[in-house]
Amino acid sequence: MTLRVAVLSVHTCPLAALGGKETGGMNVYVREVARELGRMGVDVDVFTRSQNPEIPRVVPLGTNARVIHLPAGPEAPMPREEVHRHLPEFVANLEAFRRAEGREYALVHSHYWLSGVAGLILAERWRVPLIQMFHTLGQLKNEVARSPGEREPDLRIAEEERIVAGADRLVASNPVERAHLVWYYQARAERIRVIPCGVDTELFCPMDQSEAKAALGLGPAPVLLYVGRLSPIKGLETLLEALPRVPQRGEPIPALFVIGGDADEPENGHVLSLRERVAALGLEGEVRFLGPQPQEGLRLYYAAAEMTVMPSYYESFGMVALEAMACGNPVIASRVGGLTTTVRDGVTGYLVPEGDPLVLGDRISAILGDTDLRRRLGREAARWAAQYRWPCVAEEVCRLYAEFRPAASRHLALARCH
Repeated sequence: MTLRVAVLSVHTCPLAALGGKETGGMNVYVREVARELGRMGVDVDVFTRSQNPEIPRVVPLGTNARVIHLPAGPEAPMPREEVHRHLPEFVANLEAFRRAEGREYALVHSHYWLSGVAGLILAERWRVPLIQMFHTLGQLKNEVARSPGEREPDLRIAEEERIVAGADRLVASNPVERAHLVWYYQARAERIRVIPCGVDTELFCPMDQSEAKAALGLGPAPVLLYVGRLSPIKGLETLLEALPRVPQRGEPIPALFVIGGDADEPENGHVLSLRERVAALGLEGEVRFLGPQPQEGLRLYYAAAEMTVMPSYYESFGMVALEAMACGNPVIASRVGGLTTTVRDGVTGYLVPEGDPLVLGDRISAILGDTDLRRRLGREAARWAAQYRWPCVAEEVCRLYAEFRPAASRHLALARCH
């Protein structure tokens, strides 16, 4: 009997272009795990809120996997808190779709807190287990918030607490996140399974740096890379402050390529402040905001750059770090959250205190000034990242499913991890 799973990714579609305000590592995770489970013979339906009526309701994601766009409120982007009040419509439309197709689901696997709210309803209604992965935690974001506007609403915290108490199993991407779930949400440790995020090592793999630079039309000058959403929690301003401190012995300030952000970024107040900071520091010639990039193009930037910098104040895992390292690119990251386990300090890159441009600048200078060091870090980074292939992640997810549905075990024979 084929295992059939309902995956919920309510607020963001796994097919969406990466780097926007509502897109990032979670999109990649949902997409790649669903595809790999489908290759293993698991029947996967990913349900997401429709944000564009022009997109087909059902889009194939791969073998045995598809994305279903369901109306829930206006079919347009909206703030996450507003999505919450449209969840009853989302659930009703999901039920209507299920009945129309005559499908029954053995499990619900929800991602992020909004999906978890819907997941609790569906799991109880269908009398099936609920697997929940948060990807980010509101309490942790509030711990690092530097202004009232950066704090997560009480609604999110309350719903996360309710989901933690009601889910049959929680998935944490690393031991740090597991500890956070226990400490901040009183989760029962025995109900938490640690399964890391993954990376497509067929796409993200080392290539000759000079070839990558040539493909992008770049010269031999050093390049720093930032990849991620343009929001305060990502700490990009720390990197901007560090740039003028990097040059040694009269060398020029290295170029910084910023990948990520929406096409309508002028409406984003934080992005305006970043651009103003660039101007105030006199970095207009060094900093280039490139917007979102396709995954295939992103590999070229990782390979071309001397290093990738992640100055975040909080990261639950740090999938960007894994992608960069898979390309043989050293990573300098803040010593926060999951980055402390994703990046090996002094081996695949460096961990630095968050919000400290002095230390960050020193580490950047150290790598730029020592070619042998940079190459050694890059080689070790690629070796380390090779452990995190998506087939291995999907196999662990399927093993978790088998704890509740023994029929899932038969799909493990098709796992491509080894």
